[in-house]
Amino acid sequence: MTRMTARLGARMAAATAPLLLLPWAAGSAQAHGAPTDPVSRVYACSPEGGDAGSAACRAAIAANGAPFTAWDNLRVAGVGGRDRQVIPDGRLCSGNLPAYRGLDLARRDWPATRLAPGGRLTLTYASTIAHTGTFKLYLTEQGYDPAKPLAWSDLPERPFAEITDPPLRGGAYRMNATLPKDRTGRQVLYTIWQNSSTPDTYYSCSDVVFPEHGEAAGAARSTRPATTVPATPRPRPARTRSAPAESAAPVSKRRGDGPAAGAPAEGTPVAQTTHGGSGPSASLLAGGATAVLLLTGGAALFLRLRRR
Repeated sequence: MTRMTARLGARMAAATAPLLLLPWAAGSAQAHGAPTDPVSRVYACSPEGGDAGSAACRAAIAANGAPFTAWDNLRVAGVGGRDRQVIPDGRLCSGNLPAYRGLDLARRDWPATRLAPGGRLTLTYASTIAHTGTFKLYLTEQGYDPAKPLAWSDLPERPFAEITDPPLRGGAYRMNATLPKDRTGRQVLYTIWQNSSTPDTYYSCSDVVFPEHGEAAGAARSTRPATTVPATPRPRPARTRSAPAESAAPVSKRRGDGPAAGAPAEGTPVAQTTHGGSGPSASLLAGGATAVLLLTGGAALFLRLRRR
């Protein structure tokens, strides 16, 4: 009996051991999330993001050696607000995690979202489980060079928006903020989500584009990724649906009720010019026959008078 109990316990332990290794088994791994609008690099390059085939995402995936399937798990435990001390320069987008190192590539062609300077920002941050915590939103300083790795010196000391414990609705946090007014060109929206119910802090980079000086701000108010927004088609002049002129002739020929090219004006009995027994040709023929009869009769009368 003791041996059977020991064997049963060993089998149960072997069966449950893999479950302990699953991500959701640990309490700190339950708070998953990342920005989807403005789209973050990790989500844009994920299988769900729709931009995995772009040049920047292909390079990031190659640098990782694997696709970004765990786009909602870019988190670092135990930071406790010491972001600038824990995360080194050039590793801000990956959180210094080797599994996300492709996100730190310095490129000018990351999938981006168009924004208007000084406009209203609605940040959508997808999350699977509600957790308390604070979101800090930073925007790179004017003069940021996207061809260089992102450093802390590219960000201001203080965030332009800070939101604590927003409600989770429909699988996402939605936060409103006012953007700085002085940004132009390509920038990075850097989001830090420091959980208060777990020891984790989440980091994300969302590439955004502001209109350049002299460019109409209204043209940059779309909140969809710039690489996926089709160009607005120019309005085409309305077309009339009248039939082409050359189609009238075949129709009239087929029906036999319309004038041919060069025919008399409408109202003239066209059939009389081509065939029939009462037209000008028939009258001429009748007149000629009458003249012949008169001449024949006159000649016969003249001969009879001479014989007498």
